[in-house]
Amino acid sequence: MTPQDAPREPMSVIDAAWLRMDRPTNLMMICGMMLFDARLDLQALRAVIRERMLCFHRFLQRVAGPLDAPCWETDPGFDLDWHVRRVALPAGRGALEELAGDLASTALDPRKPMWQFHLAEGARASALILRIHHCYGDGFALLHVVDAMTDADPAHPQAAHGDSAPPAPHSAWERLFGGLTETAGDALRAVVDAAGAGAALLASPRSALAAAAAAADLLRQAGIIAAMTPDAATSLKGELGVMKRVAWAAPLALDEVKAVCAVFGCSVNDLLVACLAGALRAWLLERGEAVEGVELRALVPVNLRPPGPVRALGNRFGMVFLSLPVGVADPLERVAEVRRRMDALKHSQQPLVALGILAGMGLAPELLKERVLETLAANASLVVTNVRGAEQPRYLAGRRIARQMFWVPQSGGIGLGVSMLSYAGQVGVGVMADARRIPDPQALVPYYAAQFETLLLHALMLPWPGRA
Repeated sequence: MTPQDAPREPMSVIDAAWLRMDRPTNLMMICGMMLFDARLDLQALRAVIRERMLCFHRFLQRVAGPLDAPCWETDPGFDLDWHVRRVALPAGRGALEELAGDLASTALDPRKPMWQFHLAEGARASALILRIHHCYGDGFALLHVVDAMTDADPAHPQAAHGDSAPPAPHSAWERLFGGLTETAGDALRAVVDAAGAGAALLASPRSALAAAAAAADLLRQAGIIAAMTPDAATSLKGELGVMKRVAWAAPLALDEVKAVCAVFGCSVNDLLVACLAGALRAWLLERGEAVEGVELRALVPVNLRPPGPVRALGNRFGMVFLSLPVGVADPLERVAEVRRRMDALKHSQQPLVALGILAGMGLAPELLKERVLETLAANASLVVTNVRGAEQPRYLAGRRIARQMFWVPQSGGIGLGVSMLSYAGQVGVGVMADARRIPDPQALVPYYAAQFETLLLHALMLPWPGRA
């Protein structure tokens, strides 16, 4: 069978939702970057991509069909040289930031598979920038692809496994929602079973009651989202442009972050989010904006894949609304408040509700989809995501990856995205902002480092164990 004769594959409703959320002011495109201490050979890079990335057949496919019923088809004119390109890069970090910002503002060609690598070469080092449309997969799936493309030891390359068949869905709920955590999946199956037959209550009253509680919480969380009012009116809210600006912070030492977390009894995610809340507070104060009692809502992705290896590409995550306590002045109180709120969300069904909303957006008429998107975007000021990467250094095409970072896209009228990624003992923070809302996101970055240094100083000033 030739590529032209290959049958089309229907796109899942969740992936279609991300395709339909594209706007000139907010492209649904995940951008990432790897920094290398040495020059990366273009031909060696293309060979790795050909052998280890294109074995995932989705990357040979483009989007076809009408926007209200999109599908996948193999690109008959696929040209790897078009997807993997060399870019000359002047010296200096500012030039790299400008290049990354320009690429983040430029839409991918929908007539081809919507992904590209741009190899930016300096005199002695290289940077590799990846752009991929969100409909191909979420950050968790793409990290799986990056892992397949890289090696722990440059002298002993690993084999890439490519596509593997996902497990068969158990119910109509899971065909709609996609992969779920084991707990959530069991709860949904129990809800469906209980709704279909009253015998479940007689056979297992405890399970049926637990399922009913899960269903009730789903309805409660849906009500919470529906009743939300627009987020605080700060300079983060307002009309967006088409240009994006990106920045990144100097990495934090993961050992230091974990040590501070141990002192304050919080998770790494709690601490990083608390630092972000403090950084936004300092940035708003510097601009002369009021922060007393202000809370800024962030949309936070939550992975809903089952435990274990990633089985397929695509999007399998929900979203939660997290209110950042920007109005809290004391840094230790901010950490405690973020921890409390994060703990509450961990037991929430809100990610499943958000996933259901996304599924609806993939099927809804255009006008209704736009209204839902505008409503959700009005309820938040930024998108925040935290992803755990490789614990040890990785190698691509024989070259050591010194740093990894990525920038999360924003939807609707949201103009700020903050991405946190741990890699090889470091925690990196990337910022993408709409140029109208934050013309210079690099100005926000120092506040983040200052917040962590403040918490580190507080931790060092506490009595050591054994002292009075």
